[in-house]
Amino acid sequence: MTHPAPAPKRPDVRQEVRKAAELLSRPHNPGGRGVTSDLSVDEVLLLHSVEWEPVDLVFGSGLASVPAGVWTWGQGEIGPASESHAMAFRAAANRLASECTRVGGHGVVGVHVEAEVHRLHIDVELVGTAVRPVRAGNAPQVFSSDLSARDFVLLVQAGWMPLGLAFGASFTYVPRRGVGTTIRQKAQNVELTNFTEAMYSAREAAMARLQDFGLSLGAHGLVDATVSEGPMAFARHAIGFTAWATAVKMVADEHRRLAPQVVLPLDDAVVQFEATSLRD
Repeated sequence: MTHPAPAPKRPDVRQEVRKAAELLSRPHNPGGRGVTSDLSVDEVLLLHSVEWEPVDLVFGSGLASVPAGVWTWGQGEIGPASESHAMAFRAAANRLASECTRVGGHGVVGVHVEAEVHRLHIDVELVGTAVRPVRAGNAPQVFSSDLSARDFVLLVQAGWMPLGLAFGASFTYVPRRGVGTTIRQKAQNVELTNFTEAMYSAREAAMARLQDFGLSLGAHGLVDATVSEGPMAFARHAIGFTAWATAVKMVADEHRRLAPQVVLPLDDAVVQFEATSLRD
């Protein structure tokens, strides 16, 4: 004869409320600190799924001067401007890493890059969330990455780790057209090959520096590359091309393939807006 399973014990609501009130009444630990990040709730949970946690929002800034007169007409690359951009980006990245270390982080994810080119200076600002492994023994070298927390988790699960932000930039003069060519093409639909050639020249130099920077970090590849190109408002005869990406390296014995998972959302269906329901 089988006996019915005992009914589950109902929780004591009063006891639960009393316990919660007791926890709230305890004084705050002055030695602890809250966590500030720009990550979403699901990104924080994903980080915990691979035994990482957010620490704090960190910031790095670099501003380098550009010598006066370098934007005047010339030929080839505008070397001082390219060097100033590299100086500003490197200073911002170093300060970002220093602030990450200061708050106890081992890396920065979701870095937002803001780079502004002005006539006499170049400003680079980096903002991201410092993260660290839950188990201190798993701590890698300090890194920075513009990967989102979701992409970072996928990277870790596949056996890879970010090494840092790599960057490259080049500013190039646009060759002048002759007077006769300018007059002849004024009423024609033609390609401005001088701008095209300048763009290709700037791109080749910037991408080469980006890849060289990744190799200097010991990376096996660059992911999530972002590029910005075009003339500056104050120097329409010059082309700038900037690029940055996250340098990554395989730390596992081999790449681990990730099986896709099908997720069925249980949220309420979104009610579509019906324009026919509008009334005067």
